[in-house]
Amino acid sequence: MLFVDYSSAFNTIIPSTLTTKLQHLGLSPSLCQWISNFLTDRPQAVRMGRHVSASLTLRTGAPQGCVLSPLLYSLYTYDCVATTNSTTIIKFADDTVVVGLISDNSETAYLEEIRNLENWCQRNNLLLNVSKTKELIVDFRTKQERNYQTPVINESPVERVDIFRYLSAHITQDLSWSCHINTVVKKARQRLYHLRCLRDFRLPSKVLRNFYYCTIESILMGNKTTWFGNSIMQDRRALQRVVRSAERIIHTKLPDLHSIYSKRCWTKARKIMKDLSHPNNGLFSLLRSGKHFRSLKANTERLRRSFFP
Repeated sequence: MLFVDYSSAFNTIIPSTLTTKLQHLGLSPSLCQWISNFLTDRPQAVRMGRHVSASLTLRTGAPQGCVLSPLLYSLYTYDCVATTNSTTIIKFADDTVVVGLISDNSETAYLEEIRNLENWCQRNNLLLNVSKTKELIVDFRTKQERNYQTPVINESPVERVDIFRYLSAHITQDLSWSCHINTVVKKARQRLYHLRCLRDFRLPSKVLRNFYYCTIESILMGNKTTWFGNSIMQDRRALQRVVRSAERIIHTKLPDLHSIYSKRCWTKARKIMKDLSHPNNGLFSLLRSGKHFRSLKANTERLRRSFFP
């Protein structure tokens, strides 16, 4: 897996190139022209206290903090796709990952995909930040004697790591979630201190519960449908101990984390089944009872727990 980092991705969008891509996607000419006018000749200045810098006219990029910018960037990069069956390009705004399946000891397709990505970036005015681009290898073979070739981008080798934080989740080379859960537990326990301070101020129980839901449970539940099902029992107990500590502080029963996880999984599964255009729609089939679904790829209990309770 190659975790790609761009240098000032949103600031490198070329309005004319974006307009052409929007037209290819079938957007109306008036809307394309409106977006082009929105991005072209934008004045910008920097304020520091009472001092304001001279105004500078920008002809590239999308405004930082604008709700439209992530969408425009996603449309700008819609044609950045994998070219082989053994590779996949995953994109979430400017967070991009190139995933390659190494089969028959051949890395040709994976390395070629990286070169294609580098060429695509050059054509679309995007600069790859090699110093922040990392590679992570997942290999479950008993004898890992193979020396994988290091990718080279802009004549610089890419650093290989054992752990990488992607979309707030810590992914490791053995695909275990202990590192991620330990980080989550540590961060949540730090918030317990503030919860105790609020209790000492004798705030109402309702306020304390809201603080727990917003600042502690939100940390414990982040991306939970991804990692909770494959977590080991020791890590689950560590998560639940945080909840019990909060219960002792608030003197109120709080929702069980496993129950929240199960509810979220069922909600996610129903949305996937209702959305025929979802890539995972075909992974589930309805059982004879008509009330439950089964995963077509869930051949083991561990895989079943990875999505369904």
